[in-house]
Amino acid sequence: MSNLAMWLTALVAAEHALIVWVEMFSWEKTGPRVFRSLPVTLFAPTKTMAANQGLYNAFLVAGLLWALIAGDALWQLRLACFFLGCVVVAGAYGGMTVGRKIFFVQGLPALLALVAVLVG
Repeated sequence: MSNLAMWLTALVAAEHALIVWVEMFSWEKTGPRVFRSLPVTLFAPTKTMAANQGLYNAFLVAGLLWALIAGDALWQLRLACFFLGCVVVAGAYGGMTVGRKIFFVQGLPALLALVAVLVG
């Protein structure tokens, strides 16, 4: 992968690591500041659900990091394409079903990284 593709993939991994932290470890404290449109009373009863979502994001982070450290260039390409593709799909789905902002915050950076991987 090119340096640009690696940096963009690392950026997407870092963004999802932050999401993991919010959803799994700081849902009741940080969640209300991140998701301002939701009532504060919603965060305590949804803590377990958010942690489950965080775990799925952790799998995305693990896959993206795997893509960055894989020794074989073909494996790097395949891993990056798969995991970035997962983020693009999730961002597009969230953008269509929850709010457009999700696509721009999560899907678009992953799409740019995916393009950089494929071009580079």
